[in-house]
Amino acid sequence: MIGLRAPVDSYDVSAAIAEYRARGFARISGVASDETLALLRERAQQIMLGEVVHEGLFFQLDGATGEYETLAFGRGYEGPSLSYRKIEKLERDPLFRAWIDNPLFEHIAAQVIGGDIVSYRSILMNKAAQGGTILPWHQDGGAFWGLDRDPELQLWTALDDAPIEAGCVEFLPGSHHHGLARPLGGMVTKEMAASVDAEAGAIAMPARAGDVMLIHNYVWHRSNVNRTEFARRAFSVCLMSASTRCVRKKHAPRVFPPAFQRS
Repeated sequence: MIGLRAPVDSYDVSAAIAEYRARGFARISGVASDETLALLRERAQQIMLGEVVHEGLFFQLDGATGEYETLAFGRGYEGPSLSYRKIEKLERDPLFRAWIDNPLFEHIAAQVIGGDIVSYRSILMNKAAQGGTILPWHQDGGAFWGLDRDPELQLWTALDDAPIEAGCVEFLPGSHHHGLARPLGGMVTKEMAASVDAEAGAIAMPARAGDVMLIHNYVWHRSNVNRTEFARRAFSVCLMSASTRCVRKKHAPRVFPPAFQRS
């Protein structure tokens, strides 16, 4: 059964939200139960191997070099592999959807966003054993996201241990206070990173399986390849107000799935 390790009121949500607002990120330890972790890890593997299929998922394989610039885009599912770097739209899977709707996430989202809430994306980020891709400094917002306002909250769950050597997430604390580095959003250029000495200010955030991180979309973050013998998988959902609108013109506007609907 998908669920929390402990009751909602046992977690210090107020302290985590305060830290997230100040630094751009915060960790809550020991959130996902062991059964939840086992179920989500198994489901991630089943989806990558084609044993469970959902129409409309987005897939991207790691490249051969580990360099972000060599990634291929737009190929979709390329056959059974445990080296898919990214799988999106996982709200279509009932197990991942159940985790998105857990009561701790609902409580956090109510405090940070309020009102009716939808998800912009729900995504598995995978670094295969002795593999993965270097993800340079970037922000998760800007014109590239095609919205009338940028989301501010991502809830990131470690499905496996994520030590430094496995490519844990690194942050530049407080960088979200300065807004977008460039209007398009996405990657932060090497020149921009050098101008603020991001290398010196970077903080690595190792995680244990079951930990959850609150991440502001504008905080600069990055990750390295996985140099361990074990996969480093994490599931992240980006939440936002239901009043947010898609402003893309090439296709019909996106409709975002609601979160925390109870039957």
